Amino acid sequence: MNVTTKETVEVSMSNVEEASGIKSAKTQSETAVDGQQDKYFSCRSIHAYYGDSYIVQGVDFDMNEGEILALLGRNGAGKTSTLRTIARMSDPLLRQGEIWMDGNALHTAASFEAARLGVALVPEDRCIIQGLSVEENLKLAQIAKPVGWPLEKIFEHFPRLAERRRQDGITLSGGEQQMLAVARALARDIKLLLLDEPYEGLAPVIVQEIERILVEIKSLGITTIIVEQNAIAALKLADSALILDSGEVVFRGAAQEVLDDENLRHEYLAI
Repeated sequence: MNVTTKETVEVSMSNVEEASGIKSAKTQSETAVDGQQDKYFSCRSIHAYYGDSYIVQGVDFDMNEGEILALLGRNGAGKTSTLRTIARMSDPLLRQGEIWMDGNALHTAASFEAARLGVALVPEDRCIIQGLSVEENLKLAQIAKPVGWPLEKIFEHFPRLAERRRQDGITLSGGEQQMLAVARALARDIKLLLLDEPYEGLAPVIVQEIERILVEIKSLGITTIIVEQNAIAALKLADSALILDSGEVVFRGAAQEVLDDENLRHEYLAI
């Protein structure tokens, strides 16, 4: 995972207003007097920019602990940018809004501080380190505390990686590299897992293996946000869904609502 040790962010605190045009009528939880939220994870009207380009436009949602949320939308809707903002990467720059996890203010944290608090981003390109074996990639993730799953537990749950533990990580197949990227996140003591296109380009049998791991992750209480173009697969796995269009929230609600609403899927997901 890439981190920036000298990253600084200035954030303007704002009151939460319901975003216009959102199709679900569910009420969002209020900010507590001490700044903490009554939900395990909350984004409060976050606004983020790449330079002068306004990308994340008032995204606002809550999650319970252990919940899986499918973050959906067409290409360019702002899904990856939202994940990167939550992970506190240097780009896009968060200019306004609040991000809370288990009582901790992520919006004032740098990326390395968010990682220490348990936020793990698995990027679309996976970022497997060249020249290191599968096992060495995992060990590198555990150099600093807090440590998550021990290696033997990882290999027990990822038998394909166990078979290739001495193999150079970048010589793995695409599906195996995705497994390694997820396993590397689990090697840390994580509370929030952010997955960017985990199924992209993978064979159905590999997708099923990753889905199995995600179900187990959920059972362990690890809150997960998944960005995925294979919306149907993501929705079948998820508890809730958030749909973005041009950086704004146009739907938030139960994943089953999206599965049941063909018009909604056609309008915003083209499926």
